[in-house]
Amino acid sequence: MRIEADDLTRSEVLDLLQEHLANMYELSPPEQVFALDVSKLRAPDITFWTVWEKDVLLGCGALKELSATHGEIKSMRTPRALRRRGAGRAVLAHIVAEASRRGYETLSLETGSHPAFLPAQTLYRSFGFTYSGPFGSYRENPHSVFMSLRLAASAP
Repeated sequence: MRIEADDLTRSEVLDLLQEHLANMYELSPPEQVFALDVSKLRAPDITFWTVWEKDVLLGCGALKELSATHGEIKSMRTPRALRRRGAGRAVLAHIVAEASRRGYETLSLETGSHPAFLPAQTLYRSFGFTYSGPFGSYRENPHSVFMSLRLAASAP
């Protein structure tokens, strides 16, 4: 399994992100979907990674810089047909390590409250994320769950 920075141009990646967005709109009201489309994932404050096994895309995840000390996890996804292979855990570990390397003190995320999001919440909790309130421009709503992790930043 390899993790690489991605430029969001490969068809497999675009298909996975389309699956991600479609699923988010299936599970949450449109005004409560905070998943980013490809154009927003290409923003300079976002780093996007993909997880591969040979030439098979197993997942993706992104890190958005909110401030010099705060990052946000975005676009964590594994394809429906390829789950339970460890790609989500691998990319999350990569993102947490990168956030720490950057000197972030806090890493936050927003996920859904629908029961379909419970496996993701369990994964985040296994890394030490705890339930928290909204951060950044998010507002409390019944369709979102907010989680944060305090980081011990490593020296650059």
